[in-house]
Amino acid sequence: MGAAGKGATGGFTHDAGGIWRNLMLNLPNILTLSRIVTVPVLAALLWWPDWSAGYLAGFAVYCLMGITDYFDGYLARAQGTVSKLGIFLDPIADKIMVAAVILVLTAQGVLTGPYVGRLHVIAGLIILVREIAVSGLREFLGSLQVSVPVSKLAKWKTGLQMVALGALILGRATPGWTAMVSGLEINVPHTVGLTTLWAAAALTVITGWDYLRVGLKHMD
Repeated sequence: MGAAGKGATGGFTHDAGGIWRNLMLNLPNILTLSRIVTVPVLAALLWWPDWSAGYLAGFAVYCLMGITDYFDGYLARAQGTVSKLGIFLDPIADKIMVAAVILVLTAQGVLTGPYVGRLHVIAGLIILVREIAVSGLREFLGSLQVSVPVSKLAKWKTGLQMVALGALILGRATPGWTAMVSGLEINVPHTVGLTTLWAAAALTVITGWDYLRVGLKHMD
């Protein structure tokens, strides 16, 4: 019995270790984890707003992270390797990246522009508040075994959000890319970034309210 028990325990440990390695080391999960690990690198490159070379490198890193965001989901579905770990990590990786970029750009004064100055920060704040609120709502509904599917409008919000942050980074990387609009010289990518950031913030409010309405139906 002692030998059998020991063998069973050893087999269980081996199986558990094998399952964990399979979960961690499939390619989609590796791509997702790479985005999380790369966030400090991206934040460091964006820390000096007058370092255009750093922002250019940051833009390249940001684009690479966006590409991995697409391919980790695509590969998981194509290979049939969708895992609970991947489902858990993917939205976390996205939110960490978005929050880090918004916070660094805000801290370094990048979220400023014509007409309203630093009030452009409000658009970033709206996005951050929504991400936190929806995450909490999903956790609450998950405990009730209620799933909240991602709407098409939410996907548009995510797309605009990614374009906005990328354009804001590119604007600092290319300070000479300017144009005259109504007698005002503006940085083209930066202005595109601020405009799309407000568009994303507007969709954030709309989709956030949609999620909230679903949640309220399950609250006593």
